[in-house]
Amino acid sequence: MNIGITCYPSLGGSGVVATELGKLLAERGHRVHFITSGMPFRLGSFHPNIYYHEVEVNHYDVFKYPPYDLTLANRMAQVARNEKLDILHVHYAVPHALCAYLAKQMVGDHLKIVTTLHGTDITVLGYDSSLSEMIRFGIEQSDAVTAVSNDLIKETRRLLQVEKEITTIYNFVDKRRYYPKQVDELKKRFAPQGEKIIMHISNFRPVKRTRDVVEVFRRVHQQMPAKLILVGEGPDWCEVRNQLNEWGLQDDVIYLGKQEDVAEVISLADVMLLPSEKESFGLVALEAMACGVPVVATNAGGIPEVVIDEVTGFLCPIGDVERLAARTLRLLEDEQLYRQFSNNGIQRSNQEFCHETIATAYESLYERLL
Repeated sequence: MNIGITCYPSLGGSGVVATELGKLLAERGHRVHFITSGMPFRLGSFHPNIYYHEVEVNHYDVFKYPPYDLTLANRMAQVARNEKLDILHVHYAVPHALCAYLAKQMVGDHLKIVTTLHGTDITVLGYDSSLSEMIRFGIEQSDAVTAVSNDLIKETRRLLQVEKEITTIYNFVDKRRYYPKQVDELKKRFAPQGEKIIMHISNFRPVKRTRDVVEVFRRVHQQMPAKLILVGEGPDWCEVRNQLNEWGLQDDVIYLGKQEDVAEVISLADVMLLPSEKESFGLVALEAMACGVPVVATNAGGIPEVVIDEVTGFLCPIGDVERLAARTLRLLEDEQLYRQFSNNGIQRSNQEFCHETIATAYESLYERLL
């Protein structure tokens, strides 16, 4: 098959999943064409059967804002026609599903549109009355729609009253890359006295509740020697750093900033902390489980579909920093429980969220449409 993929190429779970899916499809012999505004950051080195088509926005003086949406739709149509695409698989309903719809009108009905909903396009933008009708239209005009969790489907129907059939296809990890790595020497650099390492990975937006991360670490740090590794950047990053400095914890915090490949980084952690107030899936939690790192998270959105409470980690109410800290301490103090959760996480990620299973699910969906 000839498959076009459009996603946001920057950091974020949707871009990661879209890029990794494209690489898997290319491995299986399909020709994959990325149509994006920039090189997807997980695409990496040369891959046979993968092609990149940049969307270049022209800055005409007549436009107050560059018309990215129209430029993207036109580029989609060009690639679909020139490369004889069978499928346009777009990640995020706005603007990508709408752009794909316009491209299909230009190219013809033989071009099929698959839209994957990842979360923010529904749980945030779905509340915006200036966008909700367009989001619903983009979903309804797609030939097939998938979502990364059952919870996201429920939210989509509640917010947008969508009647279109939506299929759950979970996010995944490539178990050839995500597994417990031997990082003992590297870990000694970050925790030279054998301190326990708590890790948080996000884009540091308010929805990630990074201030709760800081508070949980402070409480754990009072009870045992510990280090905090923060991966990522975003709006709340400066506030987090200032709070840690104010509490005098700066010497026990490592800031790694944005990291393209976190498989080895995650293996440094003893616990992955994910206190989000909204999370349609929680890819970081799955990546941690695959690396044998138990997760302490909130029971928000689709996280309970990934992390099984008291099996692969602990789930706590949103904002309950006292319980989040207590559960983190329990894991770090009980070696037998820790090993059990670690092994359960590896097994669950390999069985329920294996890259081969999810790639096959998308292939089957494409084949049904064609």
